[in-house]
Formats: sequence, C-alpha cells, structure tokens
Amino acid sequence: LEKMTDLVAVWEVALSDGVHKIEFEHGTTSGKRVVYVDGKEEIRKEWMFKLVGKETFTVGAAKTRAAINIDAVSGFAYEYTLEINGKSLKKHMENRSKTTNTWILSLGGTDYRVVLEKDTMDVWCNGQKMETAGEFVEDGTETHFSVGDHSCYIKAVSSGKRKEGIIHTLIVDDREIPEAVE
Repeated sequence: LEKMTDLVAVWEVALSDGVHKIEFEHGTTSGKRVVYVDGKEEIRKEWMFKLVGKETFTVGAAKTRAAINIDAVSGFAYEYTLEINGKSLKKHMENRSKTTNTWILSLGGTDYRVVLEKDTMDVWCNGQKMETAGEFVEDGTETHFSVGDHSCYIKAVSSGKRKEGIIHTLIVDDREIPEAVE
C-alpha cells in the first residue's frame, strides 16, 4: 500500500446515512488525482497534463453527487473546493441544518446517529433508512420506529410561530434526546 504523499485535502461530510470522509491526492508533478471516500478509492487518474479541473463522484447510500474543483491560485499553488449536490460544502451544511434534524445517543453501550429528513419524513439510523409508522396525535404527529429493542418516535409539533415552523423532538424509551449540532 503506497503512502498518501500527495494528500492535499480532507473533508468530513454529514449526510443522512452518516458522516463521510473524503480525501484527495493531487500530484502536481505527475498530474495524479486520487479521490477516496471513507478510505475506499473512487477515482484514480495518472499523468493528467491539465493540473486544474474537476473530479466528480458520489458519496453515501443515497449516491449524493459530489465534485472536487481544482483551481490554480498562483504559480504552483492550487485551491481545492468540495461541492455537494452542486453547492459549496458550507452552503450544503447550512442547508442541511434547515432540512434535517440529527440526534446522537448511546443505548446499551452502542452509539446511534438518528437523522430526520424533514421534507420526506424519512428517518435514518447509523446509515440505515428505518421502517416508520406515522400517527396523528392531539398536538401534532408522531413517527414511530425502533432501534434494537428500544421504542422511539419523533414528535412534530407546531411552534405556533411562523418563523420557527415545526419543532421535532426525538423520544427514546419515554426520554427526550437533545438534538446534536454537526
């Protein structure tokens, strides 16, 4: 296994199925380009004469579109930017905080990362899309699922304020789990 001597950039990308690590090697003398997603080689190109450009690939279970842009800054200096679904990583993360809720919890010594996609009401746990059952309750809705032998539900209640919208709360074994900030 060759050592990553040309590693120029590493990014962590939070998606519904987990946090993915993207690594990029760029050999500015050989023109080599290698993209790794979660340690697995996705793209390898040797002897590229053009040192600037773009490499596109997919990340995660939902095959999210990603691209690394290679731009010359000055002389032999390069800038590497990651795009997720056509947006900069920063914009992607800002957008994610509006469209998803994430909770991190430990049950019986195992860590779990639960993600709610607000637009589809899909629930993901540790990279798996969960089987859920929706139910209307007096003050909103509950989306029920289980993690191991633990009963869980996400309660959706109107905040009563237009700017805040709907408040989502994860309840596991009748205990409220605080939301995580990624």
